[in-house]
Amino acid sequence: MKRRMTLLGALLVIIVVVLSLSSRDVDALQGFGAAERQIPTARVARGDLELGVRTVGELRAASSAQLIVPPVRGTLQIVKLLPTGTRVKKGDVIIEFDPSEQEYFVEQARSELMQAEQEITKAKADAAVTAAQDQVGLISAGYALRRAELDVSRNELLSQIDGQKNMLNLDEAKRRLEQLTQDVESRKKQNVANLAVLEERRNRERLQMMRAQRTIEMLQMTSPIDGIVAVKESMEGVMFFTTGMTFPEYRQGDLTSSGRTIAEVVDIDHMEVLARIAESERGNVNPGQVVEVQIDTQPGRVYSGKVKTISGQASRGGMFGPPSGPSRRFDVTFELDNLDGSLRPGVTTQVAIRGQEVKGALLLPRQALFEKDGEQIVYVRDGAGFAARKVKVLHRTESRVALDGIQENEEVALVNPTGQTTTQPSPSKAAPAGPMTPRKMGG
Repeated sequence: MKRRMTLLGALLVIIVVVLSLSSRDVDALQGFGAAERQIPTARVARGDLELGVRTVGELRAASSAQLIVPPVRGTLQIVKLLPTGTRVKKGDVIIEFDPSEQEYFVEQARSELMQAEQEITKAKADAAVTAAQDQVGLISAGYALRRAELDVSRNELLSQIDGQKNMLNLDEAKRRLEQLTQDVESRKKQNVANLAVLEERRNRERLQMMRAQRTIEMLQMTSPIDGIVAVKESMEGVMFFTTGMTFPEYRQGDLTSSGRTIAEVVDIDHMEVLARIAESERGNVNPGQVVEVQIDTQPGRVYSGKVKTISGQASRGGMFGPPSGPSRRFDVTFELDNLDGSLRPGVTTQVAIRGQEVKGALLLPRQALFEKDGEQIVYVRDGAGFAARKVKVLHRTESRVALDGIQENEEVALVNPTGQTTTQPSPSKAAPAGPMTPRKMGG
């Protein structure tokens, strides 16, 4: 009973409060509800649209050269290394290695070369002596054969037994001469083969010595181009590393091995910008288009240039890059004009690409375009509400779209007025806007 009395009392209090509201309070509540239901709109306007693209890039050298440790046996010690940032000319010495070990290899190869040459000289002398002895043997065998033939010619005057002995002596002399001839020919071939082996060994030792001398020459590494030196991080002896680890640069006294990149010479007189544009902006960019580039380290200054190259295939970023799909982007390089040598690689830039101008297009803000069931739609004012209408996107910039299928001055909602599930085109398809201030880009 007490509970019912309490509920009735609370209900009476609410009724009294509502009846006490003034007409001004009621109007304020109605206005609040109307404000909640208000939908932002924009009107279709006919105008000119410049198909410009904005993106963020990175400054890099158009050309560079790496200085790699030459192929050597063992390790090398750095005795001279120019620090990072040093300006060099083509032919300047940047890196020097200790040549002591390589000089030892040169002396060792020279000693083995001299030994091989001495063995060749001895082999030639031995072959000459053998050839002379063989010649004497052939002459003696020839005389013996001739004497045996003379003895046989007197067989008519001798007994049968003596005649038979002469015949046997003749056969023996013939066999001996034939065998000696074969032996001489065989020894000649053997001497030629032995000499060829020794000459091949000499050539190998000469090549080893020349290679060692060439290696000593390469221990002084010079700059192949004009530019500045950038010393690389030393990872000698590092078996593993984790994210965030840093390594010191190479310095004088460090030991290194073949194939290591010690430094890089960067040509700062010819710089370019590498950037990426969204897939939806790919059609608005072509080689030769004029660009304006603002360097983050030089605020207020704008460099002119043009589009140099644009990749024909979207970059998916690799294993550690951004995912594929809607976020696919194209690599673009820009060539800069009027460089003064003060720029350095790796600096972030803001790029504005000036595209062609479309005259008399029907324009709307980009947020007025929605996607539903794979189709592009806008919500057009229809009496007190809005009606969905399919449209065709003719051109698109980062802030505005040119459409077909709408009329000039029609009112279009900037948000979804129905509350149904729709999506706006992914922002990843638009190139990121940069704080470019020198010239206003259309759209």
